[in-house]
Amino acid sequence: MTRYLLSRLGSALLVTALASIGIFALIRLVPGDPVTVLAGPDATPAARDAIRAQLGLDQPFWSQYVHWLGDLARFDLGPSYKLGGDVGSLIADGALNTVVLTLFALVLAAVGAIVTSTAAVVGDRRWLNSLLSGLNTAAVAVPTFATALVLVLVFAVRFPVLPAGGTPPAGFFAQPDIALQYLLLPGIALALPAWAALTRFLTEALRTQMRQPYVTTARALGIPRRRIVLTQALRNALPSTVTVLGLQLGTLLGGAILVEAVFAWPGLGRLVEQGISARDYPVVQVLLLLSVVVFVVTQLATDVIHAWLDPRVRLNGVS
Repeated sequence: MTRYLLSRLGSALLVTALASIGIFALIRLVPGDPVTVLAGPDATPAARDAIRAQLGLDQPFWSQYVHWLGDLARFDLGPSYKLGGDVGSLIADGALNTVVLTLFALVLAAVGAIVTSTAAVVGDRRWLNSLLSGLNTAAVAVPTFATALVLVLVFAVRFPVLPAGGTPPAGFFAQPDIALQYLLLPGIALALPAWAALTRFLTEALRTQMRQPYVTTARALGIPRRRIVLTQALRNALPSTVTVLGLQLGTLLGGAILVEAVFAWPGLGRLVEQGISARDYPVVQVLLLLSVVVFVVTQLATDVIHAWLDPRVRLNGVS
């Protein structure tokens, strides 16, 4: 397992390094100039040059990049250009909200996928399979922001049973029942695409397991189909599903930007949107790099868990 982990760690570090270069370059290709945003449209060229020099934007690309990496190594994220305050403080303020929302959506997607997939395979009815296929298609085809808007209109406007947006006034842990009410609508909107992908994959994985010889033997011994699915097929289908679950984290992080905007959720996704609108380089590039690091670490963790559950993976990975 240690050899397998080390082999995966090298590729994870390489991906992170290449991503940091790509993010730093792409941010500077976005139309607009932070100096113009800061100085205003009526500023003189001398004033703009002074601001550019103060921010270090007059330096060559690689000099700016190396300086940025040095600051990151010292955990000095620097000040925000436009939003105000230190970048680290801005991220810390929104991190808890995004983590809670993302984990809640991930749990909803995972539990929902296990329930619907096992129900489809245990029931094995044509109408159930058609219904599940239709729901999967709709969850993938309808944009996340459209789903979020529909949920707000139905459950917060037409039938005002849940909050339309914001976070719990007393925090997430003071009153769990109130926190759940605030989490339900954004969590469902964010979880639906991940649920669809997980359900489709796990259903096919379970059906593949049900065609294996050990299932034929179990059926011949008179073991009920439900018991075979829940005690044997599901256990054998989960290792590969864990990898797909890790991939869905990227979907959740991307969807969080739209969901947080619709529900006025003060998290990192909303901070990204504000930073891009204000051409705030330090905020946007740190947040994008953070999302890459979270994605890479999650993939590394899911690969290790997959290898732990299925020894064949780690044996092939180090051969």
